[in-house]
Amino acid sequence: MNVHCTFAIVAIVAVAAVAGCSAGAPTRSDPAAPTGSNSIPPGMNANGEVVDASKVESGHGQTVKGINDFSGEITGIPAPNSRFSQLQIGMGIRQAIDICGPPTDQGAYITGKAFIPFYFGSDRSRFELIYKGQGRLIFAGGSLGNYSGGNLVWIINSATEPGYR
Repeated sequence: MNVHCTFAIVAIVAVAAVAGCSAGAPTRSDPAAPTGSNSIPPGMNANGEVVDASKVESGHGQTVKGINDFSGEITGIPAPNSRFSQLQIGMGIRQAIDICGPPTDQGAYITGKAFIPFYFGSDRSRFELIYKGQGRLIFAGGSLGNYSGGNLVWIINSATEPGYR
């Protein structure tokens, strides 16, 4: 086989590979699909209220600096007479429970950072406190066996929170 023939085969395979990749790429053909900044975030309504806290994504709330320069987010509008308005980003779990009382449900999960080799930061796990009719509090840090070391990083205000995960 000569050099020209080998080059032609390699070129054909490369073109076919590129065409195959672009053929499988997702496209937006639905003109009614929400796009851009006018779309309503998941779990929220057009007024900025959280209607389903389990579907809310980070990045759609107000970014704030809290206690000891902790950065966090506050999403949604506090329910009337909610104790969440007394909370501050960076508070410990015990401080938050002292203000809000015992949660109606709680849970824990690890983040993707837990799988990064030699990552020793504080955001390897999250702990979530759920309050019926008020919303959810998300704490980062600590470990899955020790929740006392976490700090409040996200407040999700939701008057429609059912109180369970």
